[in-house]
Amino acid sequence: MKASRVAILAVATTLAIAACGGDSSATTTQPPTNTSQTTSSSAGGADKPSTPGSDAVDNLQDVRGAIIRIVAEGSFADPEFGQQYNAAGSGSGFFISSDGVAVTNNHVVTGAAFLQVYVDGDDEPRNARVLGVSECSDLAVIDVDGDGYSYLEWYEGDIAPGLSIYAAGFPLGNEEYTLLDGIVSKQDADGESDWASVDSVIEHSADTLPGNSGGPIVTEDGKIVAVNYAGDGAGQAFGIGREEAQKVLPTLSGGEDVTSIGINGQALTDGTFSGIWVASIASGSPADLGGIRSGDLVTLVEGLIPATDGTMADYCDILRSQAPGDPLSVEVYRSADDAFLEGTLNTDRVLDFSFSFESALQDDVPDPSGDGPATVDGYDTYVTIIDAANTLTVDVPAAWADTDLERLWDFDGAIVGSAVSAAVDRQGYLESWGVPGMFFGASTILVDEGWTVESFLDYRDFSDSCDYDGRYDYADDYYSGYYDLWVNCGAEGSQFVSLATTPAGGTPLLVVQVGVITDADLEALDMILRTFIVDEVALANLADGSTAAPPNGGGLVLAVAELLPGDCFNDADVTASGDGLEGQVTTVSCDQPHDNEVVVTYEFPDTQFTSDEMVWEQMDTVCTDAWPDTIGIPYADSALWFYYYSPNSADWNAGNRIGVCVAYDGNLDPITGSVFGSGL
Repeated sequence: MKASRVAILAVATTLAIAACGGDSSATTTQPPTNTSQTTSSSAGGADKPSTPGSDAVDNLQDVRGAIIRIVAEGSFADPEFGQQYNAAGSGSGFFISSDGVAVTNNHVVTGAAFLQVYVDGDDEPRNARVLGVSECSDLAVIDVDGDGYSYLEWYEGDIAPGLSIYAAGFPLGNEEYTLLDGIVSKQDADGESDWASVDSVIEHSADTLPGNSGGPIVTEDGKIVAVNYAGDGAGQAFGIGREEAQKVLPTLSGGEDVTSIGINGQALTDGTFSGIWVASIASGSPADLGGIRSGDLVTLVEGLIPATDGTMADYCDILRSQAPGDPLSVEVYRSADDAFLEGTLNTDRVLDFSFSFESALQDDVPDPSGDGPATVDGYDTYVTIIDAANTLTVDVPAAWADTDLERLWDFDGAIVGSAVSAAVDRQGYLESWGVPGMFFGASTILVDEGWTVESFLDYRDFSDSCDYDGRYDYADDYYSGYYDLWVNCGAEGSQFVSLATTPAGGTPLLVVQVGVITDADLEALDMILRTFIVDEVALANLADGSTAAPPNGGGLVLAVAELLPGDCFNDADVTASGDGLEGQVTTVSCDQPHDNEVVVTYEFPDTQFTSDEMVWEQMDTVCTDAWPDTIGIPYADSALWFYYYSPNSADWNAGNRIGVCVAYDGNLDPITGSVFGSGL
């Protein structure tokens, strides 16, 4: 969802104040306050000393020797205060092996220029390097210089409410080791937050503060129960559960990241606009190589708007559905340029400036009140609509609930392909310039007949109602073409965008038309252009049938469907009849096999076909002559039959007559499909 620079920065600032303690309910160990950041200068790394006599800890007193204080130095972007250079954040961690492998939080280390680690008894820091991180599990594994360290092992007993635990670490960046007691208060807490999405989380009562992040929650015998990562003003504290950690840490220790693109991020939302704020970037990560920078706001991931609920849940669900290295499309807003950029991570398509109708035209959209440019809030939600033939897909505002998904594209009286349309009121959209809405159609037939992007736009002339602003280039990842911009349309003075485009092969021709009344409709236009897509194979199959037009000006083709194994028909509220076919039409369940059966449905306007006999005669011609290629075998061998039925469902157009062609199998066995009872 697009928004102006001022709106985005206002959202970021408001949420940053809450995260920093302006709200008593705000989490206090989450970024940016989780690491007690201060301005710092670089400190030199120490030699590589070792800690002699180390072993796995088996008592509470020796836990201290396995705990580390981590100072992460570098630069980061704060949503309220902007870029912060040469800053240091402090967190905690703990060794899990004697050779220096240690665990902490992703938000403690990711994006730091370098790490300084203090081991118990050290006056000088030791250097460390990051082995692997997980943004969504908020875990990181680092390798600290030296070996022979005391280390912690995992608790193997039941982790149930009432279990006595202790939180170990260095809160508030203090050099003094702290151990705070409590109990497990909840075994399975909510792990969704604005910087992580953790499947296994415990809640505990030990008092934790910023700087405890990454430290362990241990039992009385020094065994790890969880990894501390959050706390709030209500006295609740949370740890990443054993199951989550043990699932992720082996991979991180092996030098691979898990559910991560290399950002230290935070979900931001104000209810209408949302994204992932990027505080810092790990050098060499997919985010870094793809062109994401600290201070960016990630507004789309794989076409999905993240953080709409104020958490990282949706963002992390996307990452979990991808294998490492898979292409990942993203869009970001960069406040320094007041611009949106888009690209695909893990490919050579790095971020580049993307075109936005909202950014380009928002100052030109008239205010419905007549007092200046429109400032209407954006649409809250979007829905995906798909045509009945399953060829077209596009996202539109949920408020545009008056849709037509059933009819094919009627171009000047001829059926040429698939189409969908949506509006607040489609009749009002068609008859005036004061109602927002859209049309999306795709056709291979028009291309076969010689139509081009330019000729189609030339043909669709709206100069009787609008002023022509000009023709402009259009290109995205899949399609290229042109759009005509019409302004001052009708008494309302609205805008109308007519886009014609094709994929790289030049077929099919796609047309998208959107009526723009307010800025919200410009936002909707951007969403439509980001999501419209056609299934070219399905469209070509449909065109193979619809090119064989019925003789004598016959009916309108509604659907052509080839049944695949597992498919079935829905015949609810439909009655079938016709010359001895009763009893041979069998309703089947979805688990029965099908063998290349084809059903073709026609609608016959009752003004032209005034009797059942006329439909019967027409269907005889259509079914026997027009569909042999679609069926795949000659009519004589397939024993193609047809019948007429009168639908009694209220969803059908009253008065119109419906004809259906159905193919039997080659052995003249009774039909194994039933009437398709879809509404018009």
